[in-house]
Amino acid sequence: MTRSLQAVAYRRPSALESAADGRRLGLETSRGATPTGVQDHPSFFAGFLTTPQVAAAGLLAVADVAAARYYQPQLRASLDPVVTGNGDRLRFESFSGCGGVYARLDVLTPGLDGGEVGHGTTNVDVNNPLREALTRLGGDDPLHLRVGPDELAVTTLGGPVVEKKVPLPDRWLRGFAEAQVVAAGFDLRAELPTAEAVRFLRGLPRSDGGRRAPAAPRWVIPVGRGLRPTTRPVPGAVCLPGPERLTALQRVLRHATALRVYGPAVTGTAPAAAAWEVVLPGMRLTLTLSPDASRGFSGEGGVLDALATEEAAEDAELISVLLAWEPRVDVADLAAASGLTPQRVRAALVRLGTSGQVGYDTAEAAHFHRELPYDSGRAERHNPRLRSARALVEAGAVAVDGALATVTAEDGHLHRVRDEAGVLTCSCLWWARYRGGRGPCKHALAVRMVRRGAVPGAAASAGAVRRDPAGIDGGVR
Repeated sequence: MTRSLQAVAYRRPSALESAADGRRLGLETSRGATPTGVQDHPSFFAGFLTTPQVAAAGLLAVADVAAARYYQPQLRASLDPVVTGNGDRLRFESFSGCGGVYARLDVLTPGLDGGEVGHGTTNVDVNNPLREALTRLGGDDPLHLRVGPDELAVTTLGGPVVEKKVPLPDRWLRGFAEAQVVAAGFDLRAELPTAEAVRFLRGLPRSDGGRRAPAAPRWVIPVGRGLRPTTRPVPGAVCLPGPERLTALQRVLRHATALRVYGPAVTGTAPAAAAWEVVLPGMRLTLTLSPDASRGFSGEGGVLDALATEEAAEDAELISVLLAWEPRVDVADLAAASGLTPQRVRAALVRLGTSGQVGYDTAEAAHFHRELPYDSGRAERHNPRLRSARALVEAGAVAVDGALATVTAEDGHLHRVRDEAGVLTCSCLWWARYRGGRGPCKHALAVRMVRRGAVPGAAASAGAVRRDPAGIDGGVR
């Protein structure tokens, strides 16, 4: 698994402090993107939180996910959450170290008071002393929130005083992209009132510390005002793989006003991803779970088609210019402004998601603009199936004859790819195992590239292609 060290620097540690007019929560920012360009320590908000205890619990839940590995928990993981200012709200996002849980706290306009929200994205420092202080936060005293440096603070230090270096795996970056693609296919499946939400979530099993093998995926189905377990994926059911991965929601249960569950339509027996959203006063906390507790989002393959042609790359470049840190990206408006069809706009948004430029909000069924403070382009450059498909095309290994294509693999084996009503099937082991459930195999992807007549980035990626057949698809986990 490819990884690098990500350097994150802050002027000082984030802290919760007492003041004459209440408590002050200062969240320090690192280098990030803004409408005026990259800044070392951007400021996004200075004002009050209307429900301090709720916000503290939600921020702790996001930090819990950032520090967790739900699969193989004995391995350490911690990456500071990402904060985005969207003009009318603050979004705090994180991903678990195992890549299987995506968390986001949306602090909406009713949750903020007395300050304008800026625009941009960066990391925010959530250190252990701050976590402990937030855990002890009580009472109804006013809480002033500052996201970014305090320009009035007097300091004699010439540079950042806090620097962290954390491992940043490519699969973690790909997971951010895949999670938003998967979530875009969700619909609201159930909404539980407070009492039923608390009862259901408190009844879930807790983590066993990874001592047992992952259990088979569970399914739940809406019944009346609650959720009932079911042994099979019947219509209307929602998959719940690894229910212990919802533990972070326990932080906010006593403040919850409702629980919303989102998922795709049931089309078979394979496990599926789902999003679990706790509605809070002035904010929302959402956890999105991968289809299997033992694998992350990075290998789902939902972004591969959007990465396969130069047309998608050119469309994404155009659409990126039109994004303006909007909290809701309207596809129709972008289509009108760009002259592209809505279908091409959606494909462009998927591609932009691979570089962290857009996320997806299930509650509003819309994308939003943000720019991750990482070299997120690696998620595309280092995608094993995409690199392998490009290599097959460059080697002339693809022969297309109408609806049938033949691909000669690196080891000389022939794989037949058929177009069945727009769906490319393949004779390879990947297709036999997943039946398209984790995106196209490298052979189908190569055929699609040839038919569209483009191999984006071929020259740049040719030298990085691995020719080891066992390591190409096997590396996507």
